[in-house]
Amino acid sequence: MPSIERRTLLRGAAAAALATAVNPRFAGAADDAGPFKLPPLPYGFSALEPSIDAQTMELHHDKHHAAYVKKLNEAVKDHAKVAAMPLEEILAKLPELPEDIRTSVRNNGGGHANHSMFWQVMGPGTGGGGAPDGDLKTAIDNDLGGLDKLKENFNDKGGKVFGSGWVFVAVTSDGKLSLVSKPNQDTPLMERGRVLFGNDVWEHAYYLKYQNRRPEYLKAWWDVVNWKAVGERYAAAKAGTLKV
Repeated sequence: MPSIERRTLLRGAAAAALATAVNPRFAGAADDAGPFKLPPLPYGFSALEPSIDAQTMELHHDKHHAAYVKKLNEAVKDHAKVAAMPLEEILAKLPELPEDIRTSVRNNGGGHANHSMFWQVMGPGTGGGGAPDGDLKTAIDNDLGGLDKLKENFNDKGGKVFGSGWVFVAVTSDGKLSLVSKPNQDTPLMERGRVLFGNDVWEHAYYLKYQNRRPEYLKAWWDVVNWKAVGERYAAAKAGTLKV
């Protein structure tokens, strides 16, 4: 009979192998050098098919998001005080950062924050007719005219982003919701706001499948919105504990 230590080791190895099989990024998620890490996807690359194809997910997470993390770590490596700050605090204090790193932190820190949020608010089999409930539904009804109106206005705003950017639902400290778009990797965090959820309208988020048909991508994206996760983010925002 294997020893306790050996059984524990075998169980740990099996768990790691399973996690890696489900999501190949699991094994390397902590390999980034520096204070900021690439979070592993909470699902496999193909989990959001057909709304988002597996190849796009792999490139988006493993290449684009990983590059933002790498460049952010490079930007702060000689600035220990900045490197020790939470990402949302860094982004809220951009004007106070050393001028030589400000642009890089804005672009790459914003990219890291936006994508970390993005993976959280999606999930397999969570949309396709699903809807928010509880306090989140009440807030969407009161502040954004209901879910159908939110989708219409969100998609319209996302479609009008010129070039690259994001469309967000932002939430204030008193729980009020608003619709906002931002260029490039900017985020409401830069105005000390909080992001409830958002969609990436950079071409790298959709071009392999949808080419220039951004409105089609925006419409399909709602089928993978994880309303449970969004509801948890809303509760955290109201409690003052939501980070990125």
